[in-house]
Amino acid sequence: MPHNNEILYGLHDKPKISHCITAAIQHVMACFIGIITPTLIIGNALDLQAEIPYLISMALMVSGVSTFIQAKTFGPIGCGLIAVQGTSFTFIGALLVAGFMVKERGGSNDDILAIMFGISFWGALVEIGLSRFIDKVKSIITPLTTGIVITTIGITLIKVGMTDLAGGYGYADFGSPENLLLGTTVLFIVIVFNASKFPMFRLSAIFIGMFSGSVIAWWFDLLNYDSMVELPLVSVPIPFKYGFDFQWEVFIPIALVYFLSAIETAGDLTANSLFCRQPISGPLYIKRVKGGILADGINSMLAAVFNNFPNTTFGQNNAVIQMTGVASRHVAFYIAGFLVLLGLFPAVGAVIQLMPKAVLGGATLVMFATIAVAGVKILTTEPIDRRSSLIIATSMGLGLGVMMVPDALAQLPPLAKNILSSSVTVAGFCAILMSLAIPKTSSQQQDI
Repeated sequence: MPHNNEILYGLHDKPKISHCITAAIQHVMACFIGIITPTLIIGNALDLQAEIPYLISMALMVSGVSTFIQAKTFGPIGCGLIAVQGTSFTFIGALLVAGFMVKERGGSNDDILAIMFGISFWGALVEIGLSRFIDKVKSIITPLTTGIVITTIGITLIKVGMTDLAGGYGYADFGSPENLLLGTTVLFIVIVFNASKFPMFRLSAIFIGMFSGSVIAWWFDLLNYDSMVELPLVSVPIPFKYGFDFQWEVFIPIALVYFLSAIETAGDLTANSLFCRQPISGPLYIKRVKGGILADGINSMLAAVFNNFPNTTFGQNNAVIQMTGVASRHVAFYIAGFLVLLGLFPAVGAVIQLMPKAVLGGATLVMFATIAVAGVKILTTEPIDRRSSLIIATSMGLGLGVMMVPDALAQLPPLAKNILSSSVTVAGFCAILMSLAIPKTSSQQQDI
């Protein structure tokens, strides 16, 4: 792959060890909160406080192993890209439905986790099966549908980034001038260093921004060290630590989410390929998507065995590739090592947890917006005619609508509410159904 002024290292290049470490740290810092947050949300919602430290360690450790599998590739398994793995927020609703059902029946913490890991394990077969014939459903995996999904993912993440920049919902100082000033300062630092003509400054822009923001926060006594004492010194993975269970009534929702996760992964891998200057159509692209979705399914089964929730390809780190200009998949091996290390020694990961939300938001806001820009680029690879405009407008209108007005779903049954509350789910489903239902005109088919 020829180099250009946007790519410092191509997919198969081998950067210097120092450059690999620097780039890997930025990927880890961009994805760390995303990796542990679903566990925190599920654990707190179901009152599993005693198990949360161990579950967080397993989330990081499994994420590292899964990331290695994706990047290294083993036969048909893996995409061969820097595809960091973690639990998608899309799974949270379906998992909580299962957890609350067991809790209402008087189940213990072990019972709750056993059913969630059990349905996650068997649900992964849906994604594994879908990966084998994803190339047969080209009417679904198109620039139109993937572009809509990626754009929706990016816009959804923008809300996450801005929320963090303001201090994070639920915190007493949310929206305070101190948080806004700290977050925008980090944002300014990232932009300045990323715009530098010196590769090392560009490579380190996100890290420098986060480090500088943390130093500023420490200087103004904004760091809280209380959470560190709650973590064990070392966490050892124990297969099936909480047991294993299965019930059909809570399996159907998780199976549906796995289907949607496969579509979301296709979108994330398309964005990843785009940032890495790899093709987003043709045999190689289809092979990457099939291998990536297959790896997602296998990694999710592995996650369930080692007490973690389903793993899927993240979109957060795609923008790190764009911002740093490092597309080498060798960086993923360092990312995997760091994540396993953080999982094995929870106290190390706690240091990153100490980072104020405003610092994280300042560093990630532009990165998340870059994902939305990537989705727009994919949408514009084909002419946007009347049919495409209708599909884009309807899909994104409904998808972003449920994000902006969540109370619109308040009167729905809990299961439907949990499924439809995801903007990515609604936008993706709508794009697929409309693409199948609205036929192309003869002139559009000739253009294709």
